[in-house]
Amino acid sequence: MTWTPPGGAVSWMARNSVAANLLMLLVLLGGILSATGVKQEVFPEFTLDIVTISVPYPGASPAEVEQGITLAMEEAVRGVDGVKKVRSTSEENAALISVELLLGANPDRALQDIKNAVDRVRTLPEDAEDPTVILATRRQRVITLVLAGDLSRHTLHDLAEHARDELIARGSATQIDVEGLPPLEIAVEVDRERLRAYGLTLQDVATQLTLGSVELPAGTVDTETGEILVRVADRRLDGASLGDLVLRGTRSGAEVRLSDVATIRDDFAEDDRSSWFNGKPAVLIQVYRVGSETPTGIATAIKDYADELSTKLPPGVTVSTWDDDSELLRARLDLLLRNARLGLVLVFIVLALFLDLRLAIWVSVGIPLSILGAFLIFPSYGVSVNMISLFAMLITLGIVVDDAIVVAENTWEKRERGVPAVQAAVEGAREMVVPVTFSVATTIATFSPLLFVPGVSGKIFQNIPIVVISVLCLSLLESFFVLPAHLAHTGTSRRGLLGPLIRVADIPRTFVHDRLQRFIHGPYDRLVRLALSWRYAVAAAAVVAFLLARTTVSAGLIPFTFMPKIESDTVRVSARLPF
Repeated sequence: MTWTPPGGAVSWMARNSVAANLLMLLVLLGGILSATGVKQEVFPEFTLDIVTISVPYPGASPAEVEQGITLAMEEAVRGVDGVKKVRSTSEENAALISVELLLGANPDRALQDIKNAVDRVRTLPEDAEDPTVILATRRQRVITLVLAGDLSRHTLHDLAEHARDELIARGSATQIDVEGLPPLEIAVEVDRERLRAYGLTLQDVATQLTLGSVELPAGTVDTETGEILVRVADRRLDGASLGDLVLRGTRSGAEVRLSDVATIRDDFAEDDRSSWFNGKPAVLIQVYRVGSETPTGIATAIKDYADELSTKLPPGVTVSTWDDDSELLRARLDLLLRNARLGLVLVFIVLALFLDLRLAIWVSVGIPLSILGAFLIFPSYGVSVNMISLFAMLITLGIVVDDAIVVAENTWEKRERGVPAVQAAVEGAREMVVPVTFSVATTIATFSPLLFVPGVSGKIFQNIPIVVISVLCLSLLESFFVLPAHLAHTGTSRRGLLGPLIRVADIPRTFVHDRLQRFIHGPYDRLVRLALSWRYAVAAAAVVAFLLARTTVSAGLIPFTFMPKIESDTVRVSARLPF
């Protein structure tokens, strides 16, 4: 009887290997190109749904900061739409207010509303500086460069600033901060005896300091050659230029300068902040990832620069890299590749033992095809290569090949019954469309709730369902539109390039096949018949097992924790002293 191929996309693709191979190549090449362009980061970048307000108030005590700034700011922002909770800290010289937003609130709109509310506050102390309102974000720190040596703070700071400027000029990184030292300041210590001698007061000095260090636009001047921008640029950035500030002058030309009545020092703020590395004073250069920069690229560039910088530093100064987060990403990527290779080998061996060598090869191709193809979807949903998405790929390695195995096994069973190759591939794939699709759909439904987890946790974990669903969809595409065409054109001849390998593989395959058939028609058949004859007892045993498992969990015999405690790679020590 002549076989008439049925209609449908699955049947057409199985009978047209050129189209199937073209689809496979497009997915592979597109996935490779997308993988090279996908953003890389250690952890996903996201906003924290928290608006922070900082108001500097130089010279004020915590009590003055609270009465003058904190209470007024809390009252202003508490009634803004979208605000869930307000926390504040009043400390010396500054007020810090943290505004937590409601789940589902629009962060940009809430930020603008909070800015408007802060601008309406008109009761701030005269000496308080302008408030700064920002939406909090997690900065992606990658690596720390440490300069240490028995030198002064100023020398270490100058070396760190020079290194920072060189790194930015080279393009090694875009965002680099120098930390580990108190903030710089210009200290002006006024001598009261000299003030009285010149007939001045502290208020006179403060007024001249305010007026004598300004940078303001002053409009434009029209000239015959065009318009000239006018700007007052008199900002004094060091103690020497500040010492030349004129406090008072006379008609005869005599002048009293700030250096005449005060001692001026370029120094650091007086606080307890200090950094030490291997027992020596140190300064930290924190390097962050922004935009399309990759953690591994930044870390490699910083380490190369550290090797070069070590030859140019003064004697006694060392440069070291510390807390390299790119190693976490590299280790997770190595784990993924190692598991992928191991998975490919295991799948190939198992399929070669139970089915056929050539069939095992084509089924194994589905693993890299599905994962690489998923990279075509990642940019549309903002998924990057990070610790969470790589973890999701590790999960999919164990389930992605199931669809192809089911389709291949059904096709192979028909081939063993003498059905021609093309007919077996078409019928084997078409029969599995419904069960395999529903199997994938149930897995997708299992991971889909993670898409709707609110808050910061949801922003972190949403990478998992997107990756899993993308890989599963590509696996479904490969199983029904690529694999059947390969199976349809895979012959049974033991000749050709693979002939010797196939003949060798047939020896263990025949051994395993015979034992498997004995098991199926022997113990397994008897067990299934026993379960069917005692079906009510089997159902009751399943219900009892479920209730026992539920009782074990609810009774606390199996502890539950949302985030398990794991060992860290860093040892931290904190000491709390009595007041």
